[in-house]
Amino acid sequence: MTTTWRSTTAPEPTSGFHGWRIVGYAAVALAMTAPGQTVAVSAFVDPLIADLGISRSAISTAYLIGTLTGAAALPAIGRMIDRHGVRSCMLIIAAVFGAVLIALSTVSGIIGLTAGFVGIRMAGQGALGLAATTVTAHWFRRRRGFALGLVSAVGAAGISLAPLLLERLIAHHGWRTAWFVEGLLVWAIVIPIALLGIRNRPEDIGQQVDGASADSHPAGSHVADLDHRQALRTPYFWVLCGSVATSGLLTTAVAFHQISLLTERGLTTAAAAANFLPQTLAGLAMTLLVGAIVDRANPRGVLLAAMAGLAAALVWATQVTPGWSALGFGMAIGAASSAIRTAEAALTPRLFGVAHLGAIRGTVTAVNVGSTAFGPVLFALGHDLTGSYNGALLIGTALPLAVGAAALLAPLPAHERGLPQRPQGSAAAR
Repeated sequence: MTTTWRSTTAPEPTSGFHGWRIVGYAAVALAMTAPGQTVAVSAFVDPLIADLGISRSAISTAYLIGTLTGAAALPAIGRMIDRHGVRSCMLIIAAVFGAVLIALSTVSGIIGLTAGFVGIRMAGQGALGLAATTVTAHWFRRRRGFALGLVSAVGAAGISLAPLLLERLIAHHGWRTAWFVEGLLVWAIVIPIALLGIRNRPEDIGQQVDGASADSHPAGSHVADLDHRQALRTPYFWVLCGSVATSGLLTTAVAFHQISLLTERGLTTAAAAANFLPQTLAGLAMTLLVGAIVDRANPRGVLLAAMAGLAAALVWATQVTPGWSALGFGMAIGAASSAIRTAEAALTPRLFGVAHLGAIRGTVTAVNVGSTAFGPVLFALGHDLTGSYNGALLIGTALPLAVGAAALLAPLPAHERGLPQRPQGSAAAR
């Protein structure tokens, strides 16, 4: 039996509901996952090839190994978050993440680089993001989607700035200095947030979820908490996993090959690179929109719309032309990617409860992170075989369409269907 950690020594906030401060702290922490994200790591690839004499394929393989290995650790990290609380775990994650980034500034070969990739993909892209969104979910119920939308939007904006800043830093001071600076920034920003800002749950400081008074929650607002094993036996858990895996695989593949893909469609290299801007802006807008409606919307409709949007963006990519068509494609792929991330973060606690949220979302996040490792390779193979990305794009549309159909047909948990909930200790529940 896992015992969930509770703080009894955290100081009372000076005034007001602490949950909105948690939103701010979590948003900054999510932005600080940038050094472990693909968009930031991509800025180091060409300098590493030039300085270390490592081939592009070797670096890509190292990154694949790092991503898969890091993803495999996330379910265990999720269980640690449930047991010890986000605050303690975020402190450890930040210490490890910063140390790995600083260690990467000293690498001289492929083995050290691979080990570094394992660390930044596990601690950065996976664990720190998991902690930031999980603590937000513990502080909100009625406005959980809106709060997570804010966290995701601000975090995504910070991540999107990383490649621009890193390009300048690497150009002027080199990639070793850039990784060293990133490590120091993680320590300087995330460790104080964990120590001084994060509080695991409202009750730890005498507050209530949503900032309500102790007797103000309406009857029936409580959702029975499923443990990790029970969640894995629920069909809709695998629908959520399928949705984030499909999005991770396909959007990462498109992003990784975007310059090549769009230049084949007639865009200049500069225009193809600039297409990341409408993707980012549309993604921010969609994050806020989904966050605002997901608490009241039917989960089936939310997931179906996100998957349909992703399928449409993939088809659009096969027909895109310079100008407004390229702008529309960028907005479509950016919106679809952000919609599913925000929906998963809000729907997982809604469908399965929060008592074991770290373990449950740790598995979902592991599936998501792991899926990102395969998309670029599969699209590259498709291009090598056919001389075009169109085949991979069109075949890829089958995945979101299948997940969208599953979202419509799979049974929701009992409370979402208005059915009596099984007692947690019953034989039926086990």
